[in-house]
Amino acid sequence: MDWSLVLVSQGIETGIHQAENDGGGWVLTVSARDYEQALKTLRLYHLENRSWPWRQRLSWPPLHFDWGSLAWAGLLIFCHWFSSEHPGFQNAGMLDGAAVHSGQWWRIFTAMMLHADLAHLAGNLSIGILLFGLAMGRFGTGTGVLAGAGGNITSLVVHDRSLLGLGASGMVMGALGSLAAQSLPLGEHNRGPWKHRFTGVAAGIMLFVLYGLAPGTDIAAHFGGLITGLLLGGIQVCLPERVCRSAGVNVVSGMTLGALIAVTWWLAMTSVNINKN
Repeated sequence: MDWSLVLVSQGIETGIHQAENDGGGWVLTVSARDYEQALKTLRLYHLENRSWPWRQRLSWPPLHFDWGSLAWAGLLIFCHWFSSEHPGFQNAGMLDGAAVHSGQWWRIFTAMMLHADLAHLAGNLSIGILLFGLAMGRFGTGTGVLAGAGGNITSLVVHDRSLLGLGASGMVMGALGSLAAQSLPLGEHNRGPWKHRFTGVAAGIMLFVLYGLAPGTDIAAHFGGLITGLLLGGIQVCLPERVCRSAGVNVVSGMTLGALIAVTWWLAMTSVNINKN
């Protein structure tokens, strides 16, 4: 296929056909008048790319998609519906810099489950389900949530008491960062050439630029989530894969995450009731 693309780029028409002999396979055909030029072009192509093999052995474990990311999406959808029916729910959980400074630390976590409108929610779910599924499949439950908390803390540092924010985009960027960390030269499985070790990080940065720097968004939270995800992913790639994907570890992580969500929202709603009284 690459030969065909090279020749077409030089204006040489090609055809790809299945071989008729017993060996099967595929053959590339050119017209008789273009034969010599095609050979010359392919020789130059191989000379220019002799030190850049097309096929590279991946230095990280195979990808696994965890459908548990749908449960994460369901939680966000429920929280958005509930907050639209009960406006006080959003006010109790959103990231308010002044309130956090006064001691309401739980807003760092509750704000990740709230969205301003349906478009905001749909934007995070559209890419978040995929990234969360891949991150959970590789590192287990909880990494994205911790990275999202790191993003909110970064936003608090940047905006201080004036901050008013909400959304799961910090978690999404955290999942992206943890996936990008798989190619870092940290674990024993990463022994490939240096020029290939940082390709995952470079790809993660490109996606961050595409999705994380949109005007009108909390860029500080996105950047903090990405960096936290990279750090957490970098730590976890040093661990054996069987530890990260252990059923027991995932059960404990899931229960801890569920408890964290329950406790932070209980504190949020309790604080609202206390203020009303």
